[in-house]
Amino acid sequence: MAMSPGGLRRLIPVLLIAASWLAGAALAASDDDPYTWMEDIKGERALAWARTQNERSLKVLEADPQFAQLHAYALAILNAKDRIPGVSFAGGDELRNFWQDALHVRGIWRRTTLESYRGEAPAWETLLDLDAFAKSEKANWVWSGVDCLPPEDRLCLVSLSDAGKDAVTVREFDTHAHAFVVGGFSLPEGKHRVAWLDADTILAATEWEPGQLTTAGYPYIVKSVRRGQNLSMAQELFRGDARDGGYGVDPLVLRDADGAVQAVLASRPLDTFTGEYYFIGGEKPVKLPLPLQSTVRTFVQGRLTFTLEQDWAAGGLKEGDLAAYDLATLEADPEHAAPQLVLRPGPRESIEEVSSTRTKLLVALYENVKGAIYVLEPDQGVWARTRLEQLPGNSSVGIVTASERSDRLIASVAGFLTPTTQWLADAASGSTERLKALAPRFDASNHLVEQFEATSKDGTKIPYFVVRPKGVDLVGAAPTLLYAYGGFQISVTPWYSSIIGKLWLERGGTFVVANIRGGGEFGPAWHNAGLK
Repeated sequence: MAMSPGGLRRLIPVLLIAASWLAGAALAASDDDPYTWMEDIKGERALAWARTQNERSLKVLEADPQFAQLHAYALAILNAKDRIPGVSFAGGDELRNFWQDALHVRGIWRRTTLESYRGEAPAWETLLDLDAFAKSEKANWVWSGVDCLPPEDRLCLVSLSDAGKDAVTVREFDTHAHAFVVGGFSLPEGKHRVAWLDADTILAATEWEPGQLTTAGYPYIVKSVRRGQNLSMAQELFRGDARDGGYGVDPLVLRDADGAVQAVLASRPLDTFTGEYYFIGGEKPVKLPLPLQSTVRTFVQGRLTFTLEQDWAAGGLKEGDLAAYDLATLEADPEHAAPQLVLRPGPRESIEEVSSTRTKLLVALYENVKGAIYVLEPDQGVWARTRLEQLPGNSSVGIVTASERSDRLIASVAGFLTPTTQWLADAASGSTERLKALAPRFDASNHLVEQFEATSKDGTKIPYFVVRPKGVDLVGAAPTLLYAYGGFQISVTPWYSSIIGKLWLERGGTFVVANIRGGGEFGPAWHNAGLK
């Protein structure tokens, strides 16, 4: 992400005041909370307070003789043009990317071929220049993502945010014409959830009438909208409840490898961690026989895969399991359909990601906070799994993108001292090749990475990584940055931080990352142990 010269300078004090903001927000439920005025994020009193704290912090930071040089280092890293693009497969072997740098502050959406991407200087074709588009509309547009119609991925629903708000406008874009479709699908600003059904129909959850939002401010009604149809004429397919929690209902379209629709679902969250799934599009919604704490992952070879965040005696499954339903059997008789166990992680393992190619199921599996990618497929009643062996070990391993038209995938591998690399793999053959490698951003030759465990009062072993100079004496005197996060089942795995490396490690500092409970490092149980 590009940052203006003042951007990093502004970011540092914002982080410093975040703790104070959270302390005030935590008291919001109390009638005696003196900080409720901070809930109004656009209120003049709140903004004036933030400006005052920024100015106060900046005076201290900028007075440090090291500030100017450190700021210059960080800015150069953030605006570097040799960063590895985050790409996604589209329409076959085409790769798309949204890119920001000093010349494209808002960003450009672009594409290239896989063959071109293999080279050192890919030939990118711009689809949308957001800086130019925002200027033409005299609007403060911020890119908020895109959803394209398989299998061609020509027609896309582009989400644009005004100044970075959660609410977005949605407009239809034609990648062949390099332009927004005149008279195409369009949704006014709101917290939308959208999906393509076919070239002339989209599914949307939005605020169809004023006030049709949950108490948390998210949509709970899904409707289908035909091309050229006024939104007021949209057909309702599913309705949750205004009292639902979580982040709003979401339409999900299951397709086969050639893009043909096999089923349409609605995801209905009841709160942040529980929810229900329904088949929709028929005479009435039909609830799927899944426990409240479960997550639908992907659809491959006619099977709907899901993970469990709770034990499920009725399904014969345990918390943390990856399982699958045969979709045809599930649709024919939801009440009696039996799920099949796909993968059960061990006690120090967790499923970090689930994806699929044309014929294979992909799982990024972590063992003691170090990752690998496995390819799975059904074989005579059980799911056989094969590890992509040539990917580097003792690192974070993630699935960047997987092709629905072939069995290709792109993986990302990184460590605290090892620059991020991208690998192209074939899930069918198991072959891999290195595509891209980030140039080292700091001198890591004097550091090493170690993993230890701390013992909690209840006896639980809490792992943590120590990134330190090789000669440092471990007696508590080394300048150390300690980072820990435990929430929302999000795992903190090894990553290559160019800025921490350049501004801290290279100057002799030690960096510690603790994998505390509340995250997802060892599955749902690890997350649940950190609640309340």
